[in-house]
Amino acid sequence: MKNLDQRGMASLEFCAVALMFFTVVFTIIDLARYAITVQSLRALAEAGARAAMINDCYMNAALKTVSAPNCSGDPLPSATDKKTAAPFLFAGGLAPTLSISGGGPYTITASLPGFTMIMPIWGSTLNSPSAATKLPFPGV
Repeated sequence: MKNLDQRGMASLEFCAVALMFFTVVFTIIDLARYAITVQSLRALAEAGARAAMINDCYMNAALKTVSAPNCSGDPLPSATDKKTAAPFLFAGGLAPTLSISGGGPYTITASLPGFTMIMPIWGSTLNSPSAATKLPFPGV
């Protein structure tokens, strides 16, 4: 039997395994980045809900026994307030948006336009994540 030349086999095996390994590692990093972003958006939406309850559009209407307050716009208009509530969202030069919608139970929605996933396997399904919280009027 003749000995076969085995030079280069280790590097070929490394390339085959490394491709799968790094794909899995970057996929986990990408999903973790998405999960942190969604959790930060939830924290920002909850901070916006607190601000809406404390500020003029909600608390004053409840104290004056108005049937429903008139809430609209951004409950945290200052970028500093948003950065205090969710500092991770400002990484990479992105700026989150916060808005109130609805008339009975208000919905405070936080979103991060411009966010994109690193791995192309997700397509555009996980781009531009958002989170919302409901703020019911206390019916006084």
